[in-house]
Amino acid sequence: MRYAFSTLGVPGLPVSDVVRLAVAHGYDGVELRAHPEEPVHPGIGARRRASVAAEFAEHGLRVLTVAGYARVADPDDAEPLDALVELAHDLGASYVRVFPGGRGGPDDDGVAVRRLRSVAALAADRGVRVLLETHDSHRTGAAVARVLDRAGAPGLGALWDVMHTWLGGESPAESYAALAPHLGYVQVKDIASAQDTTPLPLGAGVLPLADCLAPLGPDGWLCWEYEKRWYPDAAELPGLLSAGRERLAALLAGAAPSAHPPPLDS
Repeated sequence: MRYAFSTLGVPGLPVSDVVRLAVAHGYDGVELRAHPEEPVHPGIGARRRASVAAEFAEHGLRVLTVAGYARVADPDDAEPLDALVELAHDLGASYVRVFPGGRGGPDDDGVAVRRLRSVAALAADRGVRVLLETHDSHRTGAAVARVLDRAGAPGLGALWDVMHTWLGGESPAESYAALAPHLGYVQVKDIASAQDTTPLPLGAGVLPLADCLAPLGPDGWLCWEYEKRWYPDAAELPGLLSAGRERLAALLAGAAPSAHPPPLDS
């Protein structure tokens, strides 16, 4: 298993410092938050993209994901999916993250299916998968799988955010069963309760992390999304990174792997 962390936990940190953190704490890659507040986003040019990709490669690290903010089930969302795919390709990233962002209407699924299909061929051509995260209007594995089953296109997949499926009332076994045919990777975190989602060190909260990791095979990626950007009073992530990775490794060591793990990109 390989480990990554999201730059949502170190908002605005320069790329060189992000790389140093990953190396110092034994992480294999990073999920880059692709927002104008951050050093890396679709607006940066070719020279800067090449520089970021080279810096990660020089240290043996992977840009795992370009974490965009497109809301594919919102008919009024204007973030261009093709720009996120091209950024991921230029950085050597395997994935683009998108949100559902539906409005609770009867055609939320249809809007998401059409938008995802519109970029699926480009993503496949660029060697990138666009992952729909279990989040907001489609927070359960069942809801995300329903969209992806209908989309039925290469270049698409699912990102399992374990907090949102738990908040949506699914058990980890139910979430995994729904998402396994589409699963890109798993995003882990921990919180105090359903009412208090302030980020905590992994293992210090209520999320059933061991049960979420139990069905996973020995290969693939886990990414710690520590939501420091939205909770400025939370503890600083850098001091938690080593213990968090060790906690995940310990949980995996105690989990029985699935006999048929989903295919995960190398």
